[in-house]
Amino acid sequence: MATESTGLRESKKQETRQLISDHATRLFMRQGFEQTTIAEIATAARVAKKTVTNYFPRKEDLALDHHEAFTATLARAVADRAAGESPLSALRREFTDAVQTCDPVAGFAGPDFARMVADSPTLTARLRELHDLREEALAEALASADPTGTPVAITPRAAAALLGAAHRLLFRRIQELTLAGESNARIAAVVAPEAAHVFDLLESGLPAAGA
Repeated sequence: MATESTGLRESKKQETRQLISDHATRLFMRQGFEQTTIAEIATAARVAKKTVTNYFPRKEDLALDHHEAFTATLARAVADRAAGESPLSALRREFTDAVQTCDPVAGFAGPDFARMVADSPTLTARLRELHDLREEALAEALASADPTGTPVAITPRAAAALLGAAHRLLFRRIQELTLAGESNARIAAVVAPEAAHVFDLLESGLPAAGA
């Protein structure tokens, strides 16, 4: 019975969190991130203002609700790669799959959302911070992927910087095409060969990451 009650409480918390996030996103896209207040979000979601801040300590996280999944994506691809698969190959496969499925975490969030982020200095800065955090997590995963260590200690961080920059570039490319009014299908058709070229360059320039 206790386990069932705990499960119901957690389910209710997730429902409340999602409700707040949905109302916040709707308001942000309609009137702008900077112009929307926490009080307005609380009113729309019919919860107390403190409830909003309990679930989302940072206002930016109301808009970038999938920030934890975003920052963990690259590191998880390396950690969960198949036996014998190189980190670089795993990252390439992960991004290819994301393009094929038009994954929002890869940047396929739609024109309204993309415009909301582009128009907000706060969200733009937060997105840069999330890219940095994702790169740091990737560096740790690459270091763990080579427990014997490399002759040069900075190698995992250098590889993560290059791989992170490539993913940052491709994310911006998806956003750019989204803001230009292209459909997800068209964006995927354009980005897929461009991504293949980027990863080809990485494979020639990062033999250690692809070994």
